[in-house]
Amino acid sequence: MNKTELVNAIAEKANLSKADAKNALDATLNAISEALAANDKVALIGFGTFAIAEKAERTGLNPRTKEKIVIPARKTVKFKAGAELNSKL
Repeated sequence: MNKTELVNAIAEKANLSKADAKNALDATLNAISEALAANDKVALIGFGTFAIAEKAERTGLNPRTKEKIVIPARKTVKFKAGAELNSKL
């Protein structure tokens, strides 16, 4: 499902116009992004939790030259599905 299909599904299920559904989805995604950027976790009961995970610096291998390279530390987003979502899968 892409964003357009998701907007259409939201509009249909919530009896909203497609424009209102798109605005609601955009606002939700922006709120989640801002919370994660502030290093907060976002817990949606029954759906799941978004959180920031820190990956340590590590040594990798360049597949072309077989030379060892250093992969820098970084932050990434992790998602843990909630029990209700897992039960639907």
